[in-house]
Amino acid sequence: MKISIIGYPRVGTLRELKHTSEKYFKDLITAQSLEQTAKELRRTHWSVQQNSNIDLISSNDFSFYDNTLDTAFLLNVIPERYKALELSPLDTYFAAAKGYQGKNGDVKAFAMKKWFNTNYHYMVPEIDDSTKIKLVGTKPFDEFVEAKEQGIITKPVIIGAFTFLKLTRFTGTKNALDFVDDIAKAYCEILAKFNTLEVQWVQFDEPYLVCDLTNEDIDLFDRLYSKILGSKNDVRVLLQTYFGDVRDCYDTIIKLDFDGIGLDFVEGKQSLSLVENHGFPAEKTLFAGVVNGKNIWRNNYKNTLKIIDELQKHCDNIILNTSCSLLHTPYTLDNETKLDNKYKKLFSFAQEKLTELSELKTILESSNPTNEEKYICNASLFAENRNCSNEAVQKKVASLTDKDFTRLPSFEEREEIQKKIFNLPLFPTTTIGSFPQTADVKANRSSFKKGEISESQYKEFNKNKIEECVKMQEQLGLDVLVHGEFERNDMVEYFGEFLDGYLFTENAWVQSYGTRCVKPPVVWGDISRKNPITVEWSTYAQSLTKKPMKGMLTGPVTILNWSFPREDISLRECAFQIGLAIREEVLDLEANGIKIIQIDEAALREKLPLRKSDWKSEYLDWAIPAFRMVHSGVKPETQIHTHMCYSEFDDIIKDIDNMDADVITFEASRSDLTILETLKQSNFKTEVGPGVYDIHSPRIPNVEEIKIVLRKMLANISASKLWVNPDCGLKTRGIAETVSSLENLVQAAKEIRNENG
Repeated sequence: MKISIIGYPRVGTLRELKHTSEKYFKDLITAQSLEQTAKELRRTHWSVQQNSNIDLISSNDFSFYDNTLDTAFLLNVIPERYKALELSPLDTYFAAAKGYQGKNGDVKAFAMKKWFNTNYHYMVPEIDDSTKIKLVGTKPFDEFVEAKEQGIITKPVIIGAFTFLKLTRFTGTKNALDFVDDIAKAYCEILAKFNTLEVQWVQFDEPYLVCDLTNEDIDLFDRLYSKILGSKNDVRVLLQTYFGDVRDCYDTIIKLDFDGIGLDFVEGKQSLSLVENHGFPAEKTLFAGVVNGKNIWRNNYKNTLKIIDELQKHCDNIILNTSCSLLHTPYTLDNETKLDNKYKKLFSFAQEKLTELSELKTILESSNPTNEEKYICNASLFAENRNCSNEAVQKKVASLTDKDFTRLPSFEEREEIQKKIFNLPLFPTTTIGSFPQTADVKANRSSFKKGEISESQYKEFNKNKIEECVKMQEQLGLDVLVHGEFERNDMVEYFGEFLDGYLFTENAWVQSYGTRCVKPPVVWGDISRKNPITVEWSTYAQSLTKKPMKGMLTGPVTILNWSFPREDISLRECAFQIGLAIREEVLDLEANGIKIIQIDEAALREKLPLRKSDWKSEYLDWAIPAFRMVHSGVKPETQIHTHMCYSEFDDIIKDIDNMDADVITFEASRSDLTILETLKQSNFKTEVGPGVYDIHSPRIPNVEEIKIVLRKMLANISASKLWVNPDCGLKTRGIAETVSSLENLVQAAKEIRNENG
C-alpha cells in the first residue's frame, strides 16, 4: 500500500518565506535572494517527505502568495491593469496579490475570500470578456524538474479547471461556459507538457465538487474533463477532492477517465457510504483521505483501520492520503520545546502526520495489524484519561435558557436610546480596533514574556502607546475611538491566554494568506475565564478622552474557529463555554463605564458547512445563539458592535441580522462592495459600516475615492444607519500610511455629511 499527501505547508518552519518576502517588499533584498529562499524551502519540504517514506510527494504546492493566484498567472488570467504597470513578472504577481501604488501606477489587489471552510484566504481571479485563457506559465513544470534534479519524482498539483472557473469572478457579459474550450485546451497542453517530462501522476484539485452542485455545474465538470482527459496519454490523472463528500456527482466522476480519485473520509460524511452503495471502479485507484489535514490531534488508528477495512471490500487499489492539504496545520512538534509531553504526545502537526501515514502503512501491511507495536502504542494513548473536564462549566452550559439568548428591549428601541445618548454625527467614523504593531510594541511584549522587564514596565509602555493612539485619533477627528490593542499578540491567542482550558505553542504557525501567519491556540479542556481580560486597558483609554471608547473583544465563534478545537465534545458545547467566559468580560466592561463594546466575529462563516442543507442543524443553530448569549445581559444604552471579514455574507445575511448587534462592520472593499445590494434587499435593520478601504494593501486611498465608495453605500443604506471605517484592523500597517488613510477617511466623511445636509 502506498502513501501520499495532497500538499505541504510552504512558509517554512520558522516563517522563512514570510520574513524574506517582506524584506523583498521593502527593497531590502533582491528577487534572486527571494527565489533562493523559495528554492531552499522546496528542497527541505521534499526531503522531509522523502525521509518519511511518502510515495507520492507533491510539487507545485509551493507558492509565493497563493495557489489560486498562481493558477491565474499560469493561464494568462491577468487583468490589463496589472500588465499596464510594466513591472517584472514577479512584481506584477505581487501587485495582483497586494495592490500597487508607485511610479508605475496605482491599482488595487485582487479580491480575497476564504478558501472554502478554512481560515486560509485565496485571491479571487478575474475574467473579463477580453481575457484569453491559455497556458503561458511554466511554474508546475519548473518545480517538477527542480525536484527531479534532486532525485525526487513528484506528483505535480494544480487547481482543477472546474474549481478555477467556479471561484473566478466574471466582470463582463461572458460566463464560465464561454471559456470551456479555451481552458480545456490549456489543461490539455499542461498534460502534454507533463507527458514530455515523463510525469507519472498529476493531481487536479477539485474541492468545489464537495459543495452544492446544480445539474449545470455537473454538466460543466463533465464537459471540461471529457475534453481534458482525452490528452492524458501516459500521465495518470488524479481527481482530488477535499473538505467534504461528492454526493452530488459521484456517479459522474467515477465514469470519467480518471486514474485516481481522492475522497475525504474525515469531513466527507457520506464518502464511505458512496463507495459502499455505488461501488468503485476496479481500474481506478482510491486515494483515501484518512489523516486529518486540518486539526492537530493524533490519528486514532483503530478508527482509521475500520474505514480502510471497509474500503478494501469495494476497492482493489487504495493509497493512504491526507484529508486535505497539510497547509492548514503547523510544521512540526520539534519546534515546541516548552509544551509538556503529556500534551505533545496527543498532537500531530504536518511532519508528524507524515509519520502517521507511514505507520498506518506498516500496520496495514502486517498479517496481524492489531498486534503491531505502533498500533498498540496508539491504542493505549487513546485509552488514557485526559483529565480536562470542569463540572462547574458544564453545569453552566446545561442550565442556559432562552432568556440567556435574548436581549431586551428590541433593536429599534435600543437604537433610539443610543442615538440620544451618544449624539454622534451623521456617518460616524471609527476604526475596527487595532493600530499598527510597530517594532517597539512587539519588542516590549517579547521582553515581558522573556522576563527581561517587569510587569509595571510592560504596562507603563503600553499605557504610553495608548495615550499616543488616543491623541492621534482625536487629532484625526474620529468619532468613536479604540485603545489600539498594543497588549495583544493575536485577537484569539490573547484571549485564550486568560482562559482556563487553553494551550499555547511557540511556533505552530499556519498561513492565513500571503505573508500573514497565525498561531492558533489549542482547546484542551473545558473553558472558563480566570480574571478580567481587557477592563484595565479599556478603562484607562476611556479616562484619556471624552469621546466614546470601544471596548474590544473577540467573540466566541471566532475564538473557537481560529483555535484548534477539541474532538471529544461538540463545537456547540465548546462555543457556549467560550461564550459564557466572554459574557463575563462584556458585563465587567459595562460595569466599569465602557458604553460601546465591540465583539468581533471575524470568522463567523468559517465553519459554516459547505452544503446549505447542513447550515442550520450543524452550525447556525449554535453559532448565532453563542453570540447573542454574550451580549444579552447588557443595558439598552450600551451599544454592541461586531465585525466580520473576508467572507461571502449574502446567503446568511438574515442570520447575521439576527445576531442582534447594534452595529456591524464588514470587510467590503476587496469584494467591490457586493454586499451593499444584499443589505438593501434584506431590509437589514442593524446599523452597518462596510469597509471603505482595504487595509491589507499598503496603498493609501484618496479622499475622492472614499467619497465615491460612500455614495455607493448611500444608494443602498439609510444615511441614519451608515458608519465609516476601514475594512479591518490596522495592526499590519505602518504609522505613516495609517495616518494618511484615516485623514482621508475622516475628510471624506465630513464632505459627504455636507452633501447630505
